[in-house]
Amino acid sequence: MTTADRATGSTAGPTADLEARVRAQMSRTRTDLAELVAIRSVADARQFPPEECARAARWVCEAFRELGFADVALHDTPDGSQAVVGSRPGGGPGAPTVLLYAHYDVQPPLDDGAWRTPPFELTEADGRWFGRGAADCKGNIVMLLTALRALEDDVPVNLRLVVEGSEEQGTGGLEDFVPGHADLLQADAVLVCDTGDAAVGVPAVTVSLRGMVNVVVDVEALPSELHSGMFGGPAPDALAALVAMLATLRDEGGDTTVLGLDHTQTWPGAPYDPDAFRRDAGVAPAESLLGSGTVSDMLWARPALTVLGIDCPPVVGSSASIVPRASARLNLRIPPGIAPDQAQTALTGHLAEVAPWGVQVGVRLESKGAPFRAGTEGPAYAAMAAAMREAFGRDMVLLGQGGSIPLCTVLAETYPDAELLLMGVEEPLALIHAPNESVDPQEIERLAVAVGGFLQRYAGEPTPPPSP
Repeated sequence: MTTADRATGSTAGPTADLEARVRAQMSRTRTDLAELVAIRSVADARQFPPEECARAARWVCEAFRELGFADVALHDTPDGSQAVVGSRPGGGPGAPTVLLYAHYDVQPPLDDGAWRTPPFELTEADGRWFGRGAADCKGNIVMLLTALRALEDDVPVNLRLVVEGSEEQGTGGLEDFVPGHADLLQADAVLVCDTGDAAVGVPAVTVSLRGMVNVVVDVEALPSELHSGMFGGPAPDALAALVAMLATLRDEGGDTTVLGLDHTQTWPGAPYDPDAFRRDAGVAPAESLLGSGTVSDMLWARPALTVLGIDCPPVVGSSASIVPRASARLNLRIPPGIAPDQAQTALTGHLAEVAPWGVQVGVRLESKGAPFRAGTEGPAYAAMAAAMREAFGRDMVLLGQGGSIPLCTVLAETYPDAELLLMGVEEPLALIHAPNESVDPQEIERLAVAVGGFLQRYAGEPTPPPSP
């Protein structure tokens, strides 16, 4: 079936009892998520044993094999992680192919003491399921499993699957894997299940992602520590120099001010209400929101510099010495329209230009990824709009997202004719990457209904998608 056929077909869409069949799966869904959350699949061997990621990969592999992905297997990627890759035929001759994407690796729990519940034990509280990865992205894995179990054999499209294991560490394993294995993942539509809804019960597809440049800046002022009483004053201080440099990366109003990057762009799509943002982010009423633009502008249309960490003597145990060396890890998010190489050059040049006192400055690139903007006029978007409307009882909205998914750019370049739809069970209350991450089980349920409906509708009659 061609794209034109899918745009003019007459299939009615999801079966009438799909919602009930999904609901009947939710006990199994909770069990699956509890098993996955218990696997400490943090893709950082410095903190967690790599065997945990291997366990999660095998769990995902077996779960999808049970659902008809007979050829599913683990594939090594260039960064040492393993991706779960498989396929399942469906439909008749010419049926479209849909690629399902998620990731099984998770962020570290950070401060265990800040968690209200054990981070690697799925715990129900206040109507939500808490645990590291409950939303990002193990919640999306079990959402896909729930949808497929509910559909059973009623899937009129071919399915392909890739679930990676290094998305959170940003080392690009799958990005490097895809171009050399394009035949394994080729599809007409790709469901990138690693974003989320505008709010609980408000369905959304993300159409814009910021890219990123992560660097470490090293400052050296002296060969070794010096007594601050004997030498403090005329001797240069690496930590003070670094602090002065970091202070130039934002202005008094909070706008990112990296020399050579535009910080005046505006977001044309659905707005992010400032009061809702304050609630979602936990910003106190007395605190100012940063920047000269709207919340949507600052999140989705403009560069944003974040200081992720600083290497210097801690307060406890520090001595009365001048610090000879200091480093900072910086994260620069960039919107569509700014290339990663351009941003890296601008940030590196900025840091060199503002360094005081002749200190030595080095900037090391950790990782970078391109921003992404999706096309929204094809039949997959139309089918998803209809499925979301049926599952949630309201129209889906098109959002931007401040985060980065470099894989999206690789997929768009490798499969230029494919439609990419970014969606998932995450929403602002999920607190992904933070302590007390959680997922609303109703979001898993509704999204499973929507994905099931999409897989049925994509071979049939979609309705026009909403405008951004």
